[in-house]
Amino acid sequence: MPTLVKRSVRTAYARLPRERPGVVWGLVAALLAGGAGGWMALPEGDGGGRLSAVVAGLDLPWPDEGQAALAVERVGDLGAVGSRRAVPIASLTKVMTAYVILKDHPLGDGQDGPPVEVDGQAAAEAYSPSESTAPVVEGQRLSQRKLLELMLLPSANNVARLLARWDAGSETKFVAKMNAAAARLGMTDTTYTGASGIEATTRSTAADQLKLAREAMKDPALRATVALRSTAVPGRAEPVRNTNELLARPGVVGLKTGSSTPAGGNLVWAAEVPEGGKRRLVYGVVLGQRAGTSPAEGRRAALESSGRLLDALREKLPAVLGRQA
Repeated sequence: MPTLVKRSVRTAYARLPRERPGVVWGLVAALLAGGAGGWMALPEGDGGGRLSAVVAGLDLPWPDEGQAALAVERVGDLGAVGSRRAVPIASLTKVMTAYVILKDHPLGDGQDGPPVEVDGQAAAEAYSPSESTAPVVEGQRLSQRKLLELMLLPSANNVARLLARWDAGSETKFVAKMNAAAARLGMTDTTYTGASGIEATTRSTAADQLKLAREAMKDPALRATVALRSTAVPGRAEPVRNTNELLARPGVVGLKTGSSTPAGGNLVWAAEVPEGGKRRLVYGVVLGQRAGTSPAEGRRAALESSGRLLDALREKLPAVLGRQA
């Protein structure tokens, strides 16, 4: 479990084991990085090492509301801010849906996977005015890869549920697989109740979604899919576009948006930050932006909050890491 850093230095210091003086530096580093906003979590046992120094040197613009968490490849978690209470995550759910599908049905480079027949339920749901969908037709046969694209880019709920039924026979059985996968990944504050995320009862935390993002991006097929700006739909002239507008920024390679009135705006993102002649992958999660407003307003706020974090990391991380090398 992480050490929680509160706003009060005195209170937090009193809770630190006196036999671990290195943690005191971790506290100072977290306060420098977190400013006045909420708390920050540092990995247990950091002991004043390289990670604390990296965090202290960044002075990140954490969002003032909701939750956020960051991690850097080959460095570790940079910490988290906000409440640790599980909240609705909307369509971020589809990252786990894709993760489970690809565990059960892996796709190699250049492989489209087996054809999946669109059933009547998915076709009827394509016309739902109350959720995001993709235009599919009953009897249409689309490849597994194409369905993953339709689920992850325009965030099609009907396709997420179709893939769940195809994989497990029913959405209920598939959700059990999702929760089992979450448990294996150590996502202790996460509960999935559907494959699409439309249910407000599907809840998680920024820290848990960060764990999933880092694991999910190890799959080449998922990584290639979430980096796409758009995808064609058979039978339609116009492509469907990725809702993750952060992809327009340099280095961004994914991942997924999710927004609803109860969830607010949510975004999991991954970006490559230059470091000398190499690139280092950075992961971010922002949850609960402008909750209670419209999905569009929440999504815009999540994109803006994530953009500020990404800009700061691109500006400061290479120099900080260089000083720690």
